[in-house]
Amino acid sequence: MPYEWLATAFAVIAGRGIEPHEVMQVLASSRRWVRPAHSPDGLVLRSIWGRTTTGRALIVVVRPVGGFTAKIVGAREMSAEEKEAFQTWETNR
Repeated sequence: MPYEWLATAFAVIAGRGIEPHEVMQVLASSRRWVRPAHSPDGLVLRSIWGRTTTGRALIVVVRPVGGFTAKIVGAREMSAEEKEAFQTWETNR
């Protein structure tokens, strides 16, 4: 799937200490958990839960824009509760 960056996404992730290459590692991972999501405005989004090559657990949010293309909206580290759910998914996958 081709990904494009939302113009403000770089500033958002940089403020959270996340590097663009870490976002791309999660998106390219064969062990990612894709979950449906919605913005407060009702836009259809996807949250992609995964790990970087160093094991950092991140959630990357993308917005489908047509065909197989999606815009990267943002990314953040998983909370302890989210990380636990993700580890359970990894184990049972």
